[in-house]
Amino acid sequence: MKILVFGKDGQLGHAFQEELDARTSALLTKPVVQYVGRSECDLADEEVLSRLLNQFQPHFIINASAYTAVDKAETESDLAFAINARAPEIMAQYAAEHGVTLLHYSTDYVFDGEKYGFYLENDIRNPLGVYGKSKAAGEEAIARVFTDKTTGQYAILRTSWVYGEGGNFIRTILRLAKEREELKIISDQFGVPTSAQWLAQVSLNLALDEHARLRKFTSGIYHAVPTGETTWHGLACLAVQAALAAGATLRANPGTVKPILAVEYSLPAPRPMNSMMSTDKLNQVFAGRGDVSELQQLNQPWDVAVKGYVAQLAQDGLI
Repeated sequence: MKILVFGKDGQLGHAFQEELDARTSALLTKPVVQYVGRSECDLADEEVLSRLLNQFQPHFIINASAYTAVDKAETESDLAFAINARAPEIMAQYAAEHGVTLLHYSTDYVFDGEKYGFYLENDIRNPLGVYGKSKAAGEEAIARVFTDKTTGQYAILRTSWVYGEGGNFIRTILRLAKEREELKIISDQFGVPTSAQWLAQVSLNLALDEHARLRKFTSGIYHAVPTGETTWHGLACLAVQAALAAGATLRANPGTVKPILAVEYSLPAPRPMNSMMSTDKLNQVFAGRGDVSELQQLNQPWDVAVKGYVAQLAQDGLI
């Protein structure tokens, strides 16, 4: 089998490299995996993307790449739509025509955040900014391509607040906590922090069996986030607390991380106030397989992964 992974230089792309290597290292027959970054394939260039797909001829496509500069997207809408909407559409066309499995990643930003409670997969999209609109367009394009197709399958995995190897909110907070005694963090936007490593593991549990062979699943949108919910302020407090517990030297502490309202922190692009998403649909898939370990992993509390992540940063001397 041949696997093509887009976005090798991003947080999720790094996580897929680690997870695929770990899962296939002991197999006698290993899949051929090609990891692609911007230098190998500019996703805004339709011709280059199509050529790569036709030359490599993958059986399994993982699109872990995206235009994620939420604020810059307000002035770079053409580029955001090229990468987040048109490129996934081309991947979907290849997958549908060649009987290929496609995993694509989307975001809580396809919602306006006005719902009370957890969003479901079939809730109406109403993105607030260009980034969210481009991701929503990508979702719609993939579903449209696969309409009435009898070959290939796809999963659009919506997630939120991703952190992993590279720059992210948690690492920014810990850097600031070393420099400042007091931090002011938004406390009225709700969501679920998601480990890139966890997301890669859950994704591969959906798509591959223990022998790295493709599984059949029902095509569609799935929400993929750990259990629970928090705010940016709650996440910042936990990250600081976990860093101190791991022996890091910080100027700030959880008590000096002060809550503020979103209206007090102006940004070019609007953000959803509620980014909480239900994972009942994905739970039903894993429950139907009867694999207890997959269910346990899917339902890992968000704070457990954050504490482990921060502890690892401390161990690696990155705090």
